[in-house]
Amino acid sequence: MNTNLNSQIPAARSLSSEGWATVAGVIGSALLVAKKFLTQKAAKPEPMSRADFYAELLALKDHIHAGQLAILEKLDANHRELLGALEWQANRISALESGLARVDERTRN
Repeated sequence: MNTNLNSQIPAARSLSSEGWATVAGVIGSALLVAKKFLTQKAAKPEPMSRADFYAELLALKDHIHAGQLAILEKLDANHRELLGALEWQANRISALESGLARVDERTRN
C-alpha cells in the first residue's frame, strides 16, 4: 500500500463509441424486458357458441327486415302521393281539353 499522500490519482478512462453502444444496448434490452413483463395483455374474447351466434344472426335478420318494411311503407306512401298528383293533373287536362273542344265548336259555326 502506498502511504504517499501526494500520489497521483489515476484518471478515469472515457468510454469509446463501442462502449457507449454496449451501454445503450444493455439499457434498451432492459427496457424491452421490463415492458414485456409490465404491460397488461389484451383479454382474448370468449368464443361464441353456435346457438348464441345463430340467435344474434336471427336478431340481426329481424332488424334488417324491420328496416326494409319501413322503407317499403315510405315507398308506398310516396307512390300513393304521386298517383294522387297524377290523377289531379289528368283531371285538370281533361277539363282543359273539354273547354278547348267547346271553344273549337263555337268558332266553327
